[in-house]
Amino acid sequence: MLELAPYAAHAASTRGRQHQEASLKGRSEYQRDRDRIIHSTGFRRLEYKTQVFVNHEGDLFRTRLTHSLEVAQIGRSVARQLHLDEDLTEAIALAHDLGHTPFGHAGQDALNACMKPYGGFEHNLQSLRVVDHLEQRYGGFDGLNLTFETREGILKHCSRRNALLLGDVGERFLKRQRPGLEAQLANLADEIAYNNHDVDDGLRSGLITLEQLADIGIFKRHMQAALREFPKITGRRLVHETVRRMISTLVNDLTRQSAANIRGHAPASVDDVRQAPPLIGFSARILREQQVLKQFLHVRLYQHYRVARMSSKARRIVSELFNALIAEPKLLPPEFQSRAESDRPRAIADYVAGMTDRYAMLEHRRLFAVEAI
Repeated sequence: MLELAPYAAHAASTRGRQHQEASLKGRSEYQRDRDRIIHSTGFRRLEYKTQVFVNHEGDLFRTRLTHSLEVAQIGRSVARQLHLDEDLTEAIALAHDLGHTPFGHAGQDALNACMKPYGGFEHNLQSLRVVDHLEQRYGGFDGLNLTFETREGILKHCSRRNALLLGDVGERFLKRQRPGLEAQLANLADEIAYNNHDVDDGLRSGLITLEQLADIGIFKRHMQAALREFPKITGRRLVHETVRRMISTLVNDLTRQSAANIRGHAPASVDDVRQAPPLIGFSARILREQQVLKQFLHVRLYQHYRVARMSSKARRIVSELFNALIAEPKLLPPEFQSRAESDRPRAIADYVAGMTDRYAMLEHRRLFAVEAI
């Protein structure tokens, strides 16, 4: 078994769970967290939640589920090299999108606009809400009762106002501290996965082209390397060779630069990590190349008129669902009706955010189409 570094999170030293439970033989506390996440309802729903392309647009595009698995794979690879806890890294990666709405960022933006008068909506906070409250699998408590370290890692962003309401898991935002290295790593593994796989899905969809990407430094360099080694490859094989080389370069750079950062600050414990600047990161050159690629995707893919059309439909579906339910809470399923008695807007937000893409479209037809039942 790989020996953990002193600055890694150690399961035996966890700050614990909100509800006390006896430890188990054969599985660490972070392994239990990972397993609970995988068996959760929210995790299964990710199979039918949008990454960029809505589920019905094609079987081979990424979903939130496949994306989360890819983030976990990248995170575990780097964690092993840095002697961090792989199970904690994986648990955070698998849970980071549990609170995402249907239809990706378009759905989140619409739900946030609807919830503005009631405290707003942010998928990162919703992921924590899912694991703390909304999952109902255990007799003794709501939620999954995850360890502090997993919960803290899920919460990547948080306003001061919200941090004040979250207790210990919000403390670092008030003290301006960093989370553990496993949480920092899961965050950047997320970035590696979505940038490169949005390139792959964008090319598969035809919304962006190899000719356009040939002007983007990091893609151009790796495509040329692939062609030097395999001069006759074309099409999807060329795309796969290029993207996998890009991912390899990013993972290797993240590992080397993070190791150098750790050596430079020499943290002796997780507490030292919290006081230091962010230690998991890319080199300056790779960071610049990543930013150029992100800008390209923003302009060429995310703002493409076909994506914009689906995003417009998505915002309309989410907004109309929320507004219909806030006006007539009796339209909610019974379990959400009871929740709505104490906080109607938040109960409706929980209901809508938990929908898959196809369920949201079906529910919208049920509520607004005369012929639907």
